[in-house]
Order: sequence, then C-alpha cells, then structure tokens
Amino acid sequence: MTIPAVSRLPLIAALSGLTLGLLGLAPASAQTLIESYTARLSSNDHYNSSGERLTSPAAIIRQDRANFHKFGLRDPEDEGDRYFASASNRALMERLLERGRTTGSARRSIVDGTPLIHIEVYDAPGGAYVKATVD
Repeated sequence: MTIPAVSRLPLIAALSGLTLGLLGLAPASAQTLIESYTARLSSNDHYNSSGERLTSPAAIIRQDRANFHKFGLRDPEDEGDRYFASASNRALMERLLERGRTTGSARRSIVDGTPLIHIEVYDAPGGAYVKATVD
C-alpha cells in the first residue's frame, strides 16, 4: 500500500503532552487509520547503513523502520507493521515528518536520546499524514 503524494503533509507529535506539529487536519470522523506501531529509537537507529550519524528526527524514525524490516535489527519494544516494510513508504514517512513542525525539546529527545515513540499513519480527504508521539 502506498500513500498518495499530496500537497498538504502534516505532522502531529507530542512530547509529554506538548504538541510538536500540526498542519491542517481533516475532522476526526473523516480520517482512516492506515497503520500504527510503537518503537524504541535505540542507538542503532541513530546511524544509517553507511555508519553516518543521523541528525534529524525524521531520518532516525525512518532508520528505525529500515532496521526493523530490512536489517532485522529490532529492539525489545519495537512492534511490527506491514506498511513500512516498503522502502518507498519509509521514504514517504520521512518526507511527511520533515515537512511537519517540532519543538526543540522533542527534537533533542529523538536526536540525543533513545525515546519510545508511537507512530500512526492516517489517510484523510486532504491527504495522508503521520502522527508521531514521543514518550
């Protein structure tokens, strides 16, 4: 399954109750949850397959799914999903997250730490979006 490219690509995220990003959502009744999972962003997820340190939250979250699906590197708290088994869907998630907004504290939590995250992918009349929650 591939999320269609759209002009509106929102990110919603929260860190301890703080909103990290939101760009024009459709009403809750018009949204369809496509996929969700929870994962630990461990030190393995902070480096790409070439060994380079990742510095954006979106790239780290994408690498977590690549590690899970492509490389078999899984943390005990990582949940499976079907949607991000596709490399193109992982790339799309990174683009969706990059175009969203975030707070400095959430960015630091992901880039400098090993937080537990919860990801939800929705399809809505205005286009697909990703909701990321950081614990």
